[in-house]
Amino acid sequence: MSSSTSLPASWQYDVPTSGSVHLPPDAGYARALTNQGYSFEAAVADLVDNSIDADADAIVVHFLRAHDRIVSLLVLDNGRGMDDAGLDSAMTVGRRRDYEGQALGMYGTGLKAASLSQARSLTVISRTRRTRAVGRKLTVEGVEDGFRCDTVEPAFAQQQIDVYDGLIEWHGTIVRWDRVRAFETVAPGQSEQFLSKAISRLETHLGLYLHRFLSRGLNLDIAVWDVATGEETDHISVDALDPFGYKVPGKAGYPKKFLAQVEGVGPVDLEAHIWPAKSNLAGFRQIGAVNDRQGFYFYRNDRLVQAGGWSNFRSPEGHMVLARIAVDLPVGENDVFSLTVKKDGVEVTPAFTSGVDEAVDAVGGTFRAYLTDAQAAYREGMSRSVVERPAVIEPGKGFDPKVKRAVREELPLKSAEDPIRVEWAALPEDQFFQLDRENHALLLNKDFREDFNDGRRGGANDAPVTKTLLYLLLQDCFGLGRWEKKRADRIEYWNGILLAAVHAQRERRNRRSS
Repeated sequence: MSSSTSLPASWQYDVPTSGSVHLPPDAGYARALTNQGYSFEAAVADLVDNSIDADADAIVVHFLRAHDRIVSLLVLDNGRGMDDAGLDSAMTVGRRRDYEGQALGMYGTGLKAASLSQARSLTVISRTRRTRAVGRKLTVEGVEDGFRCDTVEPAFAQQQIDVYDGLIEWHGTIVRWDRVRAFETVAPGQSEQFLSKAISRLETHLGLYLHRFLSRGLNLDIAVWDVATGEETDHISVDALDPFGYKVPGKAGYPKKFLAQVEGVGPVDLEAHIWPAKSNLAGFRQIGAVNDRQGFYFYRNDRLVQAGGWSNFRSPEGHMVLARIAVDLPVGENDVFSLTVKKDGVEVTPAFTSGVDEAVDAVGGTFRAYLTDAQAAYREGMSRSVVERPAVIEPGKGFDPKVKRAVREELPLKSAEDPIRVEWAALPEDQFFQLDRENHALLLNKDFREDFNDGRRGGANDAPVTKTLLYLLLQDCFGLGRWEKKRADRIEYWNGILLAAVHAQRERRNRRSS
C-alpha cells in the first residue's frame, strides 16, 4: 500500500479494549511443560547453567543406580544456594526472574521445563551460608493438581546435604530427578550399556556447549554411584571440547575478524576460522557430523547456544566443512537474534544475513573471500596423501576420558567391535594381567593397585599410563577368530616381564617409605 492511499475511517492501528480478566493456566499446561522437545543432554546442560549462574566452580552430574537398575539423577553444585523464598521463586511455574547481564538463564522456565521433560519428579534442596537446608518437590501430578509444590522434610534435606559434604560444605544446591522416563525403559541387564552411551553423549554435549567455562577452570564431573553397595563405580572429568581448537589453521592468516553492520543491532564481530583438512582432533570430528558443524557458532555470555549451521545465509556443502565462524551475540534483547528456550539454536532475521554478506576485515577483505579460502583449503587438503594407520578397538570403561579421546583422534576405530574395558580383579599372584576375551575385558591384579596409585586405592579411571600401555600392547588380542599359539606365548612372557617390573617398583616404594 502506498503512502498516498487513504485508510478507511473505521481502521485503527491499536485495537481498543473495554476491560480485562486474569486467566490462570489450565492444569493441562503440565503436559505442555513436559513436552518441550529437550534432549537428555540439553536438559542436564540447562541445570548446569543454573549452577554456573549461582557462582559454582564445582559441579557434579551424579547417576544413582541400585545394582542393575538406574534410579535417579542428581546435579550438585557448590554455588551460593537458596533460602525458602528463593527456592519458592525458582520452583514457581511460569515465573520469570530478573537475570544479571552475564547470566546464562534467560526465560525462567529452564529448571522446571528441562526437568519435567525428562522426569516425573523434580526435587531441589539448597542451603546458603546463613540459612538451613530447605527443599521443594514438584511432580507432574502436582502441576496437574493446581500447580502444587511440596515442601521437603527439613531433616531429609539436611541429610542429603550431609551426604555430599565433600562438595557442599557451607552452601550449594542439589537438583534431583526421580522417575526418569529414559531410565525406566532400560531393560534388565542393559544398565551398563545404557550408562556408557548416556555418559559419552553427555560428556560431549557439556564439553562442547560449555567449553569456554571449562577452559577457564570450571570443574565439571560425571559420576555413577551404586546406592546399594555405597561405591562409586565410574567418575570422569568433563574436558573442554573446543570447536576452534586446532593447532595449525587450514590456511595461513586465519582466524580473521570481520565486522558485519547489522541493522537494528549495530556492528557484530565474526571470527572466521578454517580448520586443517582431514583433522582427527576431537573438536572437529567428535562433536557430530562435520557437514552439520560448518557455519556459525553463536555464543551468549560465553555459553555456546548454536553449534554450526548457516542460519539462512547459504546452504551447507561438502567443500565448506572447514569453515566455522564464532559470533558473540550482542548483550541485551533485540529484534534480530532470538534464542530458543532450550538454548540450542538462534533464529535470525534477514538483517543479520545481509550484514554478513557485506562484512569486511580490517584491511577490506570480504567475507565472501573467506568462504572461497575455506573451499580452496578443503580441496588442497583432500588432495594430499596421508599414511594409513591400522584400525583399533576402542578403549572403554576404566580408561581415562583423555586417553579415549586421544585414541579416537590418532587412530581409526573398528566399528563392529565392543570397546575394551579395563578393571582391577582378583588374580593369581603370578599374574599381573589377564585377558577376558569373551567379555572384552583386560583384568589387572588388584593386589598391585596401590603400587600404581601412590599407596591409595585409586578411582575408576586410575593408573592411566599403565592401563594405556597395556591397551596399546594388547588391543589386537581381542576380537580375533582363532587364538594362535604364538600369540598366547607372547601374552605369557609379557605377563612374566611385567610381573617382575611391578615387584621391582614395589620394592623401590617400600625402601622409600622405610
